[in-house]
Amino acid sequence: MSKYEVQETLKIEPMKVLIYGVEGIGKTTFASKFPDPIFIDTEGSTGFINARKLPNPTSWTMLLDELEDIKSDPRGKTLIIDTLDWAESLAKKYLMDKNNWSAIDASNYGTRYVALSDEIGKLLNKLTEIRDVGINVVLTAHAETKKHELPDEMGQYDKYTLKLERRDASLAKEWADMILFFNYKTTIITDSKSDSKKATGGQRVMYTTHKPAWDAKNRLGLPDELPIDFEAIRELFEAKTGMSTTQIKSESNTQTQQVPLPDEPPVIEDEPEPEEAKPAPEFAEEIPSSIPQSLADLMTVNHVTTDEIMQVIYVGGFMPQGTPLENVPEELWGHLASNWDKVLNMLETQIRK
Repeated sequence: MSKYEVQETLKIEPMKVLIYGVEGIGKTTFASKFPDPIFIDTEGSTGFINARKLPNPTSWTMLLDELEDIKSDPRGKTLIIDTLDWAESLAKKYLMDKNNWSAIDASNYGTRYVALSDEIGKLLNKLTEIRDVGINVVLTAHAETKKHELPDEMGQYDKYTLKLERRDASLAKEWADMILFFNYKTTIITDSKSDSKKATGGQRVMYTTHKPAWDAKNRLGLPDELPIDFEAIRELFEAKTGMSTTQIKSESNTQTQQVPLPDEPPVIEDEPEPEEAKPAPEFAEEIPSSIPQSLADLMTVNHVTTDEIMQVIYVGGFMPQGTPLENVPEELWGHLASNWDKVLNMLETQIRK
């Protein structure tokens, strides 16, 4: 009897999508057309669309915590991080605060870049886990042009790439099932009389397959070039994921339809009213403005008071007992935010017991 069962390779499952392009071309709006989207807005770009989102993460720790929250309590059918390059900036600040680095650069034989790619790898692994619980994942990112060297000294050319560090860009491209590149399509016309050149067109298009000038890929059999319109990929996307965006909308509409009342409403006997579930207590303390927002947000969501965070500073030996809050240096606040798991552990084991 065989030990291993032969399985089918074709799967109907949510997708991991990466959308990148020039600024202002409509990446966020396009992403909002995926089924039942929930945004994590790292750059504050969702204010002009009608969608749901989690609180804007102000630290790398908070971003990863939000992903863990979505995985443990799945909501929506698509999670969107808008944008990945701004998320990378949170990771950079996290590492700089945690290790007292002045920058993420090639110091120490590139170990800082390796540490950064490790953090981005953690992010992508968490996103895969979210996909595995039945949620599409969409990442948006900005594009930038870089010189690309051809082998054997054949020259170089400009290429649109993800606005990420090289290692991080490679990880993101390997992670994605589909990469869509958004750009304006222009045509250069040469005047036969003056020999001057003029750019015309400016049509917004998305590219779905790899070319020397950009990165793209898809496993849906999409045409090489499409208009930036979700309808252009809807049918093939629904076939791959088994999710019908049309069905989601119709269900929503059905729920909002008003049912006409009968002429004479039936008499309903009085019944004892069910006890209302008590809401979780709100954290009402106002965090002082001298505490950076990145730490204040973590304190609020974890119900950590100002007195408790000061006790962490004293008990942890960071500053002498009785040091005023206003004398705490900026870099120490950043260190606490970057080591938030250790802060919570100290609170539970040494301060709150």
